[in-house]
Amino acid sequence: MRKSLPMLLMMLCLALFAAACGTSPSKDAAPAASGGAQGGAAPAAATNEELTFKHQLGETKVKKNPKKVIAFDFGALDTLDKLGIEVTGVAQKNLPAYLSKYKDAKYQNIGTLQEPDYEKISSIKPDLILISGRQQTAYPELSKLAPTLYVGVDTKNYMESFKKNMNMIGQIFGKESAVEAELAKIDQTIKDVQAQVKANHKNALVILANDGTISAFGPGSRFGLVHDVLGIPAVDPNLEVSTHGQSISFEYIAQKNPDYLFVVDRGAAVANTASTAAKPLVENELVKKTKAFTDNHIIYLDQNYWYLSGGGLTSVAEMINQAAKGYK
Repeated sequence: MRKSLPMLLMMLCLALFAAACGTSPSKDAAPAASGGAQGGAAPAAATNEELTFKHQLGETKVKKNPKKVIAFDFGALDTLDKLGIEVTGVAQKNLPAYLSKYKDAKYQNIGTLQEPDYEKISSIKPDLILISGRQQTAYPELSKLAPTLYVGVDTKNYMESFKKNMNMIGQIFGKESAVEAELAKIDQTIKDVQAQVKANHKNALVILANDGTISAFGPGSRFGLVHDVLGIPAVDPNLEVSTHGQSISFEYIAQKNPDYLFVVDRGAAVANTASTAAKPLVENELVKKTKAFTDNHIIYLDQNYWYLSGGGLTSVAEMINQAAKGYK
């Protein structure tokens, strides 16, 4: 019995030592568990991450993945729709036909493109407001209500500003890869059209029809994509660059005698009618003497993309496709 007591004590010590060794891995695992907790918190941190963007009207700080988004600019709405990003409020009047789902009552009506409903916007408490040229005078007031980002296209640097806007939206909502893929498709289409233009060498004139009057747009204008991006020569490279274009007559068109005539119908955009509504006005006796009419090269562009929502992932792709299809 005396001999067995030391033996028992030795066995007890060994057992305690083994137990102590067995607990050490759990101590080592504690930092790993802590690291795992940090990794799990990453999405929440990303939600609170703040991005800073410089734009035409100033500098705006935006929290990543904003929940309540208001889109005044239809090009931005077009892009959010393409990327599957939900919005809270839109300007529901004169929505492009392909974005008509946003007339649904589940979307807040935030006023018109020229007259924001500040009271409604304030009640929404948005996390982000997206605007463009039609709302730029309202920027100071809107900025008081929420971070407001200008995403209008600079017509003098069309593709550069367009891509900048798309990349900003991609960063804000974590959709960088999707934006990059869409831009790559657009770039390829542009290259294809440019090759087609080089083989054609024919010029064009872009006009806007508006309730019986017409105005022309050349390089650097809101419809300058035809010339500046696709490379189609302008029949008159010296046209005045302005929001509403240079006022012209049908005698002017007959005198310039363009190979192609691209027509955007503002009246159809406002009245939500067919893009060919301006045909009786445009195809008069003077225009019928031009090469554009003789060769069946008068192209009526879809006003939904060209007038209402230019600058979006869908609209820019469609604008390029329409111009390419017409210019053969």
